Amino acid sequence: MHRRLLPLAALLLATPLSAQDAPAPELSLEQRMLLRCSATFAMVAHGQETGNAEALQYPPLAESGREFFVQASARVMDETGLSIEELTVVLQREAQDLVDKQQVEAMMPVCLPLLPQSGL
Repeated sequence: MHRRLLPLAALLLATPLSAQDAPAPELSLEQRMLLRCSATFAMVAHGQETGNAEALQYPPLAESGREFFVQASARVMDETGLSIEELTVVLQREAQDLVDKQQVEAMMPVCLPLLPQSGL
């Protein structure tokens, strides 16, 4: 299961938002926060890879952010029964919302304590 989730971070950044007309699944606040932080970590990690100065001010997220992404995605899929395709749509929506509202930087202090060393 985890190996199938790893490409989602790249897909999240590389694919335009799809299936916008699909109804949003019901997620708990905790599940939505896990996915929102996953999207945040994916975008900041991408920024770090490309040398973005704002992204580089945070701890390296290539490994810890990816691990969080995988664990959070698997947990939400297990708890909700979402397919990978449905999860991808939700993650894309979260990422788009973060970009539209310019909230990536504001999310980092909220999300950083959730990294794997503190557990999910």
